[in-house]
Amino acid sequence: MATSQQLAHGQVSQVAQDMIGKVAFVTGSSQGMGKAFAVALAKRGCDLVIHHRKNPEEAELTAQEIRGLGRKVLIVQGDLNTVGTVEKVFPQIMAAFGRIDIVVNNAAFIYACPIGDTTEAQYDEIFAVNTKVPFFIMKECAKHMSDNGRVINITTTSLGELAPMVSTYVGSKAALEHFSRSFSKEVGPRGITVNMVAPGPVSTVGLLNFAPEFVLDGYKTLASAGRLGEINDIVPAVEFLASPAAQWVTAQTIFVNGGIHAR
Repeated sequence: MATSQQLAHGQVSQVAQDMIGKVAFVTGSSQGMGKAFAVALAKRGCDLVIHHRKNPEEAELTAQEIRGLGRKVLIVQGDLNTVGTVEKVFPQIMAAFGRIDIVVNNAAFIYACPIGDTTEAQYDEIFAVNTKVPFFIMKECAKHMSDNGRVINITTTSLGELAPMVSTYVGSKAALEHFSRSFSKEVGPRGITVNMVAPGPVSTVGLLNFAPEFVLDGYKTLASAGRLGEINDIVPAVEFLASPAAQWVTAQTIFVNGGIHAR
């Protein structure tokens, strides 16, 4: 089954609804890139678990959009810096849907600070959000995820470069990449795939507020198309890895960065 989706310049694309009956959980999905992932999966037929930290209004707007596509939605709230939050969320998912098929670990935290000035509290917070909680989400997936499920962890294109000032962020994502590959071997016999998407700089409110103008200009210069990425540049990679077509892709990192660099 396919539905028509209106694109720019009057073009129409057929969106395959090849995930009907699947349940997807996207962390940090009330807005931004996480919202785009959630809506894209809903268009493919998934029911959704929308997560937010403290943004119930945006979460409800996202849920309304997904319900408008004929899909069911569960909204969950929690600060994803503790394992306790993870342990509360998964029983809610199972009670609401009785299954979980796709997990996208999208929520993340970043700050800029040289190693010489980084405090223990900063280090602990960034590794809690970017590494520890996704690790324990994968643990819950090992217990609850349906066979032939999909785990997609969002990392960073900076895994392929030296990254002064954001080394703790990149280090936390590098650790997640290692855990993901190891996890893929543990759940592979059940047909579950575990992959990573490593976006390059994406023109979001977060990046535009975080990065100085000269840094953004540098990224544009490095990119083959001479621009920053857009959210819709990243979505197709997540869609593919979540789909039945990606059954033979696991333990891989897909860099989606417009050619800023390669690894």
